[in-house]
Amino acid sequence: MEYKALLFCFIASLLITPVVKKIAVAIGATDQPNHRKVHKVVMPRLGGLAIYLSFAGGLLFFFPESRYTWPVFIGASIIIATGVLDDLKELSAKVKLGGQIVAAIVVVMGGVQVEYINLPFGGEMEFGYLSIPITILWIVGITNAINLIDGLDGLAAGVSAIALLTISGMAITMGNVFVVFAGFMMLGSTIGFLIYNFYPAKIFMGDTGALFLGFMISVLSLLGFKNVTLFSFIIPVIILGVPISDTLFAIVRRVIQRKPLSAPDKSHLHHCLINLGYSHPETVLMIYAVSALFSLAAVIFSQATMFGAMFVMAALILMIELIVEMTGLIGKDYKPILNMIRDYRTRR
Repeated sequence: MEYKALLFCFIASLLITPVVKKIAVAIGATDQPNHRKVHKVVMPRLGGLAIYLSFAGGLLFFFPESRYTWPVFIGASIIIATGVLDDLKELSAKVKLGGQIVAAIVVVMGGVQVEYINLPFGGEMEFGYLSIPITILWIVGITNAINLIDGLDGLAAGVSAIALLTISGMAITMGNVFVVFAGFMMLGSTIGFLIYNFYPAKIFMGDTGALFLGFMISVLSLLGFKNVTLFSFIIPVIILGVPISDTLFAIVRRVIQRKPLSAPDKSHLHHCLINLGYSHPETVLMIYAVSALFSLAAVIFSQATMFGAMFVMAALILMIELIVEMTGLIGKDYKPILNMIRDYRTRR
């Protein structure tokens, strides 16, 4: 049945996206080129509305009776309203954050929250009153992480599709029916839109889509891995390794440069790869590959012994560090490991 839901949302997204494109042009919801952006022509946005409408239709048709359906639907609708208003009028950062927090509170009140985790050596850690702020922080953080990587044609949609496929696949092994259905429906909706969004894009998802994808991925990852072991709680962090690490290093950059955290820049991973000479589609495909590696690592991590899990984490940290140094994600002069290797070769 879940595959029928995926196909339903895929076809719906394919059909709705051209309609949304026409609406975006008609109401002036377009993205103007500037010095920070890669595209050179005016592009319609609001594409995320097509993802939302196809997913919402599938959710209410295939899964109307779950306890999570309405909290997720209402929270997602608040996020979409926030994104649409931002794509039309460019809301302030505070207003956008307010919309995200309200949406997060809705799903938390609907039962989507991490209440405790089982410790690896026995016992459990209950979050108590902290469970609500921790859950809200996770939802808002991942929502903005996806939004930050939405800088190239097909990038955010493709990375999100890889994450959704991984979350849905792991939910099958856990028997989490709602996450399986919702994840596959989101996957179908996202891939249907990606056909129009991959390079050269015919429409952008805008903040409408980036915020919605981030919100849904954060909620589904919570539902898929809530109340599990400490190590299992790391799994969604690994799956979302690309947007999370890109966001963390963006924060580090701003702190080093003494800029506000909300200040825009052109030093995200995709910008760095393009500056190294890679083409637009090559950059996107390379980041897809890194995202797939993170997802594969998450699957291995979930099945590994404690020693194996620690080895996977060490390998991932080393990979992230090398990517940071090779791309100049923090700064062109930050290359401790590469410099150490170079010095060793020189001494030999």
